[in-house]
Amino acid sequence: MVHEGLLQGRGVKVDLSLYSTEDCITKSVGAVEARTPPDLGYCTTYDFRTTGKWAIEGRLENLSDIINPMKSAFVPDALETTLLFGPDGKKAYYAMPIQRQTMHMNYWRDMLADAGFKESDIPETWAENWYFWCDKVQPALRAKGQRIFGIGHPLGVAASDTFYSFLMTAAAYEVKVVDDNGKIVLGEAKNRAAMVEALRFYTSIFAKGCTPPSSVNWLDPDNNVAFHGKQTVMTHNATISIAGKHLDDSNNASLTAEQRAQAKKNYEELIVTRKWPKGPKGNVIPNLAATKTAVIFADGKNKRRAREFMTFLMQEDSIRAFTEGSAGRWYPVTVESTKSPFWQADIHRRTVHQQFSEGTVPFDFVYNWKFTAVNAENVWAKAMQRVIQDKVTPEVAVDEMVKRITEIAG
Repeated sequence: MVHEGLLQGRGVKVDLSLYSTEDCITKSVGAVEARTPPDLGYCTTYDFRTTGKWAIEGRLENLSDIINPMKSAFVPDALETTLLFGPDGKKAYYAMPIQRQTMHMNYWRDMLADAGFKESDIPETWAENWYFWCDKVQPALRAKGQRIFGIGHPLGVAASDTFYSFLMTAAAYEVKVVDDNGKIVLGEAKNRAAMVEALRFYTSIFAKGCTPPSSVNWLDPDNNVAFHGKQTVMTHNATISIAGKHLDDSNNASLTAEQRAQAKKNYEELIVTRKWPKGPKGNVIPNLAATKTAVIFADGKNKRRAREFMTFLMQEDSIRAFTEGSAGRWYPVTVESTKSPFWQADIHRRTVHQQFSEGTVPFDFVYNWKFTAVNAENVWAKAMQRVIQDKVTPEVAVDEMVKRITEIAG
């Protein structure tokens, strides 16, 4: 978050505050409720949890005057996320698209080989792919005395990774939660049955003992940490931050030459980024994409300077440098940036580029802004916890889920 004004020119004092993913949301919400927000805010879960709610409550500035002149520069799917209902009941651009993400799988090539398998052994079909890590790779490594888990599987209520991975799973089962008009259709028989199967499958990874027991309490960084420590062989993540960490380490002058060399090898040879497998019916799973949003707060003290900075940031040279500076963790929102040679520089980035080039679908909050509250409460993870901790059936947990979603967003 940035305070005390922002300017593309000189001589403007800037107070820049940087927070972790969880703290960024907590502090932003607190500041907004206290009517003491910064001039401009950017958190990577605003889109999931707050932007739509703030827009309709009149907490955000309408940015249409900034976006409309440069509208053709954006990837259309990215803009769709920021066209939100305002307090007047009409849609306008109340947020700026900054960066994008979609879901990937990462695994350790050397750990797979140590278990006695080749990459060609990994099935492309749904259940076979997931259970390959559970039923074949994990036991093979355990037989060698290694306390390794086949999958790093986010299940924590406080983690956005949990609902992102779960909603990808729901997409694999062809669940429809809302229609294009924002009406909740999850309770319809076909969608309810599909959601039951999605929840049953997602929680089965824990039931089979294929993910660390602590994963029920994981925050967003924790599946990354377990993977880096080689406690898990495979994990799924909504950016290539896992591989990116090793690229960062390979250029980190504070590490030893040996550590940098190992990090380089990890990035270039040992860590693999790949798409999710085909769905349970052999269907291609759509790439569920999120667009990260920056906002200017209506109660900010220096909105004019914030607008100047936002306009500056969204110039092609500026936004490209900002996005590529994340070493591939975030994908561009502008058409020209997607053409950059940066996205062909290595296999990890090429995989990301391919996924976005195949097309993406947005989250449900694009159609019904109240799903930001659904995600903030993480009803998806709470349903998992009911199955895992309270031993209710997936059918009961889904019915509770439908009831709660209807209360929040109906």
